[in-house]
Amino acid sequence: MATPDSESDRPRIAVFGGRVTSDTLLEEAYQVGNLVASKGGILFCGGMGGVMEAASHGAADAGGTVVGILPTADSQSANPYVTIPIVTGIGTARNSIIARSVHGGIAIDGKYGTLSEIAYSIDFNIPLVGIRTWEIEGVIPAKNAGDAVEQLWKRLTWE
Repeated sequence: MATPDSESDRPRIAVFGGRVTSDTLLEEAYQVGNLVASKGGILFCGGMGGVMEAASHGAADAGGTVVGILPTADSQSANPYVTIPIVTGIGTARNSIIARSVHGGIAIDGKYGTLSEIAYSIDFNIPLVGIRTWEIEGVIPAKNAGDAVEQLWKRLTWE
């Protein structure tokens, strides 16, 4: 993928993951967000806590843009690192919106909400890399944040 020339060329990358996880995986999420922003990507996530907040924090620390597609109807519910909160009021149904809005994704840990985001991504033919998440056909396993971002960047294509 060439270096983005304009805002519309920038890769839109989702980070999917649970609200509760280990400190080790929160650090991986932070690193993923930081690497995505450092490479010029726009980070998309559910905008709440846990993996989403850690990835948002990493992206923000790298000067990146974070779009939070919130399950709530209140922009104040977004984590403090979200640059652009999108309020939906539709709960986990917003997972489909996240998957439809991006060029690729990285799943980190997670439970059933993450599983639904993985399923939408696979169904929509969105390249998806996983760090210690659901082992499902279509999820490319990665060892860590650097490996995940590298593998995803190799697969990014769009018109």
